[in-house]
Amino acid sequence: MFQVVLCTCPNKILAEEIAKVLVSEQLAACVNIMPGVTSIYQWQGKIEQDEEVMLLIKTSANLFGKLSNKIKQLHSYDVPEIVALDIQQGDEGYLDWITGSLK
Repeated sequence: MFQVVLCTCPNKILAEEIAKVLVSEQLAACVNIMPGVTSIYQWQGKIEQDEEVMLLIKTSANLFGKLSNKIKQLHSYDVPEIVALDIQQGDEGYLDWITGSLK
């Protein structure tokens, strides 16, 4: 089972650092970095609004635990967003490439 994992970061520098580690350690086949995400959320009883950077991380479900732990080690947030969405369908060649890129 393949997954896309979503993770927001406070800035592009941290996003690139996390992406490079995940790919170099073969926990992710590819990470897309999407700047300019506006997040509105409740934190400690207050409504917050921040500009963030979204990571779209392509991986496999069996690596989610290791990937999540690595993100938490590197991330600056107390509670980083780490949400996995199962990939229901995909191009066979692309999914094979993901498999070949992971541990």
